[in-house]
Amino acid sequence: MTLRFAYNTNGTAHHRIEDAIRLIKDAGYDGVALTLDIHHLDPFADTWVVEADRIASLLDRLELGSVIETGARFLLDPSAKHEPTLVTADASGRARRVGFLKRSIEIGKILQAEAVSFWAGVPKPGVDRNEARGWLVEGLHEVAEFAAEKGVVAALEPEPGMLIETLDDFAGLDLPSLSLALDTGHCLVTQERDPAQAVHEFAARLGTVAIEDMKRGEHIHLPFGEGDMDVPAVLDALDAVNFEKLVCVELSRDSHRADVMVGQALNYLRTCRRPGPGLPVPDTAPRETAVPGLPTP
Repeated sequence: MTLRFAYNTNGTAHHRIEDAIRLIKDAGYDGVALTLDIHHLDPFADTWVVEADRIASLLDRLELGSVIETGARFLLDPSAKHEPTLVTADASGRARRVGFLKRSIEIGKILQAEAVSFWAGVPKPGVDRNEARGWLVEGLHEVAEFAAEKGVVAALEPEPGMLIETLDDFAGLDLPSLSLALDTGHCLVTQERDPAQAVHEFAARLGTVAIEDMKRGEHIHLPFGEGDMDVPAVLDALDAVNFEKLVCVELSRDSHRADVMVGQALNYLRTCRRPGPGLPVPDTAPRETAVPGLPTP
């Protein structure tokens, strides 16, 4: 099986959305991880349906799959990064986040996206975490039910520092209708699990997977080769579990050099499991089974 790769448009923030999509296509990717944002299919624009139809048509013509991402920094509140969330104390703020996620699911349906990915949020100082968990579960139920009605996969992403931070946190929610958005780099940040192990352990619940390089304990998305990620092991694990959906490259800090990074990242993913110059080629020849009492060939 050949893995399918996508590039996240949060790493093409200085490109028009159609230019970003074509850049990703021309590099050889199989899909786009589309982070809805003020300049990339704004879900709050009056013309959002028309724009979603236009992007869906473009993806179809270019034969690209898609995943919808919802981590835009200032889309909901221009004065507070990532706010409001599903764990915001203000009920109207939480409702605004739920509304945004529902709109994202509607866009996902139009684009025939493989999944819509989202996260829990960070409780503000003074907020009781048990109370915040209650708000979160309430919001997750509403979002998951809406996604099921639309036939769209809703995938929750454990995020370092957020209320749902680890894979154990995700599993503890006990929401079978909710898939997992696994960012393999986050496993290195929290140091909870080996990323390849996480792929195997949660294979049955994977809604979407993101990959990049990271250093242990540091939540900084890095180009491949600059961190501690054993990328070949993660790719081997995805192969082993027969993961057929898009594997999404997320390099949100590299938009200023997207013209270089988009192609460079895919080249790394396609070649990192091949022997380098001067290294022996793996022996793939069939081996004869030894028979007791006979000499070994």
